[in-house]
Amino acid sequence: MVTVRARVAPLVAILLSAALSAAAPQDRKPDVIYLPTDDETIDGMLKLARVTKNDVVYDLGCGDGRIVIAAVKQFGARGVGIDIDPARITEANENARKAGVQSRVRFMQGDIFDPAVPIKDATVVMLFLLPELNARLRPRLQTELRSGTRVVSNSFDMGPEWPADEVRQAGTHAIYLWTIKTRTDAMQRPGLLAADRATEPAPH
Repeated sequence: MVTVRARVAPLVAILLSAALSAAAPQDRKPDVIYLPTDDETIDGMLKLARVTKNDVVYDLGCGDGRIVIAAVKQFGARGVGIDIDPARITEANENARKAGVQSRVRFMQGDIFDPAVPIKDATVVMLFLLPELNARLRPRLQTELRSGTRVVSNSFDMGPEWPADEVRQAGTHAIYLWTIKTRTDAMQRPGLLAADRATEPAPH
């Protein structure tokens, strides 16, 4: 893992240098600049998630839509992309049209941290965010996604509170997999949410 961390350190610096401070919700800017994911990493992420034609693949921070478009073309899945930047949504819709998959994908402008933006229908979630953004999103993933949903992150984990179930290398990138557990399973894992711990009965 030392090698992996050394490789991603320059990427962290690039993304951090581009992070923008949050404005009011109605005109909040992107948290990071858009860095397109290369084809080798996309292929690795989709395979790590074991995507099939029965899946609904969500990309949170979808950019130009390439990941969900690949999920449809390669595996016959359906896809949903969410991005806060309207220019990226326009580009994603155009790319879907060019790829001939517009009937199986949907792109929407929205803030992935906003509970009003629905993610519960996902069976697979793709991420390429900074570590602190992964941590900020983690409660939504753990509480709103159904049991069995797979979450894959490019380059960055979720911190020690939620260790990955599997880590692979895709080209020069580490990719991380988590599977959403049932509440019973989650109670036995280190990633148990603090809110859930607070509701546990006190020992007698």
